[in-house]
Amino acid sequence: MSQPLTDSVPDRRSQILDAALGCFAKRGFHQTSMHDISAEAGISVGLIYRYFENKEAVISAMADHHKKEISEVLHRAKQAPTLLESLEILFTAHCCEEETRVVSAFVVDLYAEASRNPQVADLVRGVLETAMAGVTELISKAPEAQNATRGLSPVEMAELIFAVARGMLMLDVLRPQEMTPKERRERQLQVTRKLWSLLFKPEAEFAYA
Repeated sequence: MSQPLTDSVPDRRSQILDAALGCFAKRGFHQTSMHDISAEAGISVGLIYRYFENKEAVISAMADHHKKEISEVLHRAKQAPTLLESLEILFTAHCCEEETRVVSAFVVDLYAEASRNPQVADLVRGVLETAMAGVTELISKAPEAQNATRGLSPVEMAELIFAVARGMLMLDVLRPQEMTPKERRERQLQVTRKLWSLLFKPEAEFAYA
């Protein structure tokens, strides 16, 4: 299938990455071939190789894209007036998208691949470090964190928040597909508020609540 040379590079790369995401989520990283990605994208394999050297290069580009998305969400979270609202932004950033379960399935498979593939592990680690640094900064500057005396550092609180977030991601893969974006958002908000209460509500207020 021939393609015009005037293709927009960003648009074509996005088309390929979207197709790869769907393939990885459905088949897994190992089972997906470049031919599968080309079929999903509706373009030739040769055209894909014009943009990506191999499957690992596709994964690397997806990791870079995810880093940019995280930075954008963190920027929005930093503009929120309270830490609770910041966390709500973080936890609900993608829950209203129709492809949420696809992304969740891909991330679960990516973590499994990271346990076997050092190159993929480095990519995942880089994404997590970007996110962890941003959340740790949010916590360290929040008045709620200064008033809470749980004996936890901002880094330790960020680690707990990520543990919960990753657990919710796993549940996205297992929950019925019939859950609506509104229901998913409400579930995420409930979890966020409970987590905030446990970590940041002043102990005296928490004790008598």
